[in-house]
Amino acid sequence: MRVFGIILGLIVCVLGGVAQAQQQKVWVQIDAQSTLSAAMDRARAYGALLDQVQGYRLPSGGYAVVLGPMDTDTAVATLHSLMAQNMIAADSALADGQAFGAQFWPVGAQAVSPTVEAVDQSAAVLAPLDQTLTEQPALVEVPAYQSLGDAKASEVGLDENDRREVQTALKWFGFYGGLVDGSIGSGSRAAMANWQTTQGFEPTGVLTTGQRAALVASYRAEQTAFGFETVNDPASGVEISLPMAMVSFDSTTPPFVRYGAKDGSGVTALLISQPGGTKATLSALYDLLQTLDIMPVVGDRALEDRSFTIHGRNDQIETLAYAQIVGRAVKGYVLSWDVTKGAQMQRVVEIVQASFRASGDVALDPGLVPLDEAAKRGLLAGLSVKQPKLSRTGFFIDQAGSVLTTIEAVDQCGTITLDQSHGAKVAFTDKASGLAVLTPDTAIAPRSVAAFASVAPQVGSAIAVSGYSYGARLPAPVLTQGTLEEAQGLNGEKGLSRLTLQAMPGDAGGPVLDSAGAVVGMLLPAQAKGGKQLPEGVAFAASATAIAGVLAKAQGLTLSASSGGGALTADAQTAAVRDMTVLVSCWD
Repeated sequence: MRVFGIILGLIVCVLGGVAQAQQQKVWVQIDAQSTLSAAMDRARAYGALLDQVQGYRLPSGGYAVVLGPMDTDTAVATLHSLMAQNMIAADSALADGQAFGAQFWPVGAQAVSPTVEAVDQSAAVLAPLDQTLTEQPALVEVPAYQSLGDAKASEVGLDENDRREVQTALKWFGFYGGLVDGSIGSGSRAAMANWQTTQGFEPTGVLTTGQRAALVASYRAEQTAFGFETVNDPASGVEISLPMAMVSFDSTTPPFVRYGAKDGSGVTALLISQPGGTKATLSALYDLLQTLDIMPVVGDRALEDRSFTIHGRNDQIETLAYAQIVGRAVKGYVLSWDVTKGAQMQRVVEIVQASFRASGDVALDPGLVPLDEAAKRGLLAGLSVKQPKLSRTGFFIDQAGSVLTTIEAVDQCGTITLDQSHGAKVAFTDKASGLAVLTPDTAIAPRSVAAFASVAPQVGSAIAVSGYSYGARLPAPVLTQGTLEEAQGLNGEKGLSRLTLQAMPGDAGGPVLDSAGAVVGMLLPAQAKGGKQLPEGVAFAASATAIAGVLAKAQGLTLSASSGGGALTADAQTAAVRDMTVLVSCWD
């Protein structure tokens, strides 16, 4: 299993240029252990990182873990390269293999030069990895075949810790979902049988001595490769288990404790510790985390009263963020990884989630007001903030969450989002009118839907546009006041309205409103007409009549009609359209 996905490209390049023939074959000895079980553990761990890993018994009674065989020049180059990368011990050396005895690794392999009888290494009882060559035990020998009765008898001899470790290993590999209590019941039996089936054994539900040792050895090897350690950070009040073979401490910048990728692992982690145990603090963190480069724009989001979860994924990275109110603070974590590590990281995620503990008595900077400007700067300091290709405006046109916007907002986009939290797809475009309709990837229940005016406004009447003039920099749309100058285009085009309006590019796609708050059109992007640059303040909108006609004919959509009413104040207009106006973002 390639736990870290380390690419030994440098070594391959060196190997490819060296002649293999007519040279003595040697090995690079990278480890030695006193017990077979410990040596198997180390061989598994190295096998997760390197190719050509083998294991042999030594005349001393110990066990060597080696790389090879290979010609001398290649061995020297490999030794120097791996030592330079700190991937093997500093006392690693070349070996001619003359003293090698029985081969114990890979499992089932034939030794190059066996000098003693091979043993059934799968029956070894595993020992700690840090044993030294002070012991010289005899080889453990077991029958090549173990009957079901003998397997049951060997299981009876296990103590509670042994049984717990078997359950833990089965849980780690996804076979067992019950409690790790050392009690072998029906759930444990089913998990053992499923594991046996995947390994090509008869699914008896009772592990033989060798099967049990192989299962636990694989589990221990992965634990070693991931390097889980309990991180207890008293300043942040967070305790969590992190894969320290994949991440390393970087820095502490409130409200984050940062762990960067280690040795090109593609895995990073953040611990969150933010003062202010309120829903406002929680919501602000929820919004700000989604502006970071490490958080893909598409994925599941859930903001509850006292916690949130964000799980984003794109074709490069996957990121999980969780935070909750704990006492007088918000505590949580962010874990991000390369999507190619998906299968491995699912088990890592489970351990991180289960191990998270937090105290609300301390936070990284207790002097901060909950997410004031200083807190925001702290949150983003040193972190890359993702930016869309462009942002425009749209608005809800039905209760299913369909959004009307301009074609410009969705042209040549890799991903489209609504309010930077909901993925969306293009359901319809009409080049002639410049309209586009988006549908959300997941259900949205709009708080407000556009109500279209049944009567066109009179020329000279006041209008307003609700739009995200400044993109995501402001949390709500801006209302820009203007005037309807003409109910057609400059060349008499039908379905257009000419406006006097100080609009910005981000406003395009926004609803144009009359004084009563009814939608009378959609603002179109500014563009030169016939090669002529128009005066500042000239804008055009697709009229409500044109919009209704296009959507009814092409999509079968019937738009909601306004019930009419008196003129609204600017504040009332803003309140009326805020919940129906949407930030539409186009991402590469």
